[in-house]
Amino acid sequence: MASTSTRKGAVPAPASAAKETPAAEGAVPGGLSTTDQIVELADQLSACADQIHERVMSEIRSYGGKPVPDKVQATARALLEDEVLLRQRANGLYADAATFIVKALGKPQAHLVKLTADAAEKIRRIGVIGEVTGLVAGLIGLAGAAATGQAVPVLMALEKVHKQVKAIEALAPKPSAAAKT
Repeated sequence: MASTSTRKGAVPAPASAAKETPAAEGAVPGGLSTTDQIVELADQLSACADQIHERVMSEIRSYGGKPVPDKVQATARALLEDEVLLRQRANGLYADAATFIVKALGKPQAHLVKLTADAAEKIRRIGVIGEVTGLVAGLIGLAGAAATGQAVPVLMALEKVHKQVKAIEALAPKPSAAAKT
């Protein structure tokens, strides 16, 4: 059983590192169908929490000791509270991984790993800290859905995280035509 402590400095694993165990020869395995896959999701969620913390602290430091605007303070506080909640849910997944196996998810573990790794990267690179709150809420929802052991809530949560990642990508500045040549 994995330790219930978060893994500081954890780096999201590449999708190729996903652990999959086919149930039958030729069958496409579903994500979250083994204890190791639940622990892997908890690792990814912990890495996202690490990125939230680093991003919030970077935002605060960017003011160079000067007063941080009230709106930024409120967003930072909310994100730090969400970080704690995400860590608690990830720790719950570590502690109870064997009971949270999701039958017939219909999504490969590699998809879950890639999506959460993408989320961690978006959190790390986000330009305006307030743009990450919806993504963080989606990750918290994913952690809670995984704890149900039911495919439908997990699939709904995955879709929300996917939409949030796409929304952040849409907000990102596009390289100019001159920069491409």
